[in-house]
Order: sequence, then C-alpha cells, then structure tokens
Amino acid sequence: MENNLPKKIHIIGSVGSGKTTLARKMATRLNIPYYELDNVVWKRQNGHKDIMRSEKEREMYLEQLINTDTWIVEGVHNEEWVANSFENAELIIFLDTKYSVRTYRIIRRFLLQKLRLEKSNYKPTLKIFFKMFKWNRYFEEVGKPKFFKKLYRNYNKKILIVNNKNEIENYFN
Repeated sequence: MENNLPKKIHIIGSVGSGKTTLARKMATRLNIPYYELDNVVWKRQNGHKDIMRSEKEREMYLEQLINTDTWIVEGVHNEEWVANSFENAELIIFLDTKYSVRTYRIIRRFLLQKLRLEKSNYKPTLKIFFKMFKWNRYFEEVGKPKFFKKLYRNYNKKILIVNNKNEIENYFN
C-alpha cells in the first residue's frame, strides 16, 4: 500500500482550515518534506520585517520545490503562479472546513500565538488578526468558487475534498 501513496501533494484551503496541521502530519507519516506557500511568497527574516519575493523569485522558488521527487505544498493560493504545483501534484486535497470552525481557529491561533504557546511565521498583531477574518471571507466568496470553477474541472480525478479529519484517515487506510 505504501508504494501506492501519493508523493506529490498539494493541500489548499482557507485560513484556519487545517492546511499546515495536515501537511505536518502527512509529512511525518509519509516521510515527505512539506512547504508552506506563505513561505514561498515571503522571505522570513527572524525577528525582522519579512520581505516579499518578486513574482519571478516566487515562481522560481516554487518550481525548485515541485521539481523534486517528493513534496507536500500547502496554502490558500490558487492563482496562476501555483498552477504547476496543481499540475504536478498526484493528489490535491481541498480542505472544505466549515466557516464557523475556521473562525474559531483564527481566534484560538491568535491567542495561542500572543501567549507564545504556538509558533508563528509572522508577528501576531491585531492588524494581521483582523486581516485573517477578511481573508477567510474572501476565500469563501472568491477563492472557493474559483477553485471549483477552474481547478476542479481540470483536475477532478486527483482531487480529494475533505470536510473533516476522519475523511483523511479513511483515505490513507
């Protein structure tokens, strides 16, 4: 069974849908490296202000990652610059977590990060906290319909739509 498991996986979902948690668990279970698309967009500067990569840098960096033999890429992005990741993925997991669950997770994450009980790639400010609600709404109204209109039509044979963690367990068992 292990030989039949996908080795190139793209996970997409909104803020708070569980993308990073799932990517970490799958990476450990499958012994595959995982990459957050936010870290492809941003050059992280430990303790300093992050620097946004240029479009060309971002595309080249992502191309390097997906040209390897095994990977898990996770993120909210479904713009043209990530098209090759969807194309090359053996499995695309769309996390369709309930809006209310995502909202709760955004609040919980912010509090845990402020208390330094959860690691963050960014400084958890009120500005970012409120932006997450905006991004969550945007994904619901724009990103999700765009995914189903464009990507589902092209890649439906390799898409797994997941509403809860039990569905992932069932897929891998």
